[in-house]
Amino acid sequence: MDQPVKLAKVNRVLGRTGNTGNVTQVRVEFMDAEGGGSTGRSIVRNVKGPVREGDILCLLEWEREARRLR
Repeated sequence: MDQPVKLAKVNRVLGRTGNTGNVTQVRVEFMDAEGGGSTGRSIVRNVKGPVREGDILCLLEWEREARRLR
């Protein structure tokens, strides 16, 4: 039952979202599985908890992109 995961590096923190502002919207760039380098593909994701630029996220689901903040 091993699910594949993807590593993504936080490029930019876009802002806070959610009812109480406890979710942060970030732009992430996917990393290669073997080399650790970036593949060039980037998407916007919502992250709960503390996050800053340069952090590496382990994404269980990587196809869906978050809606932009207004």
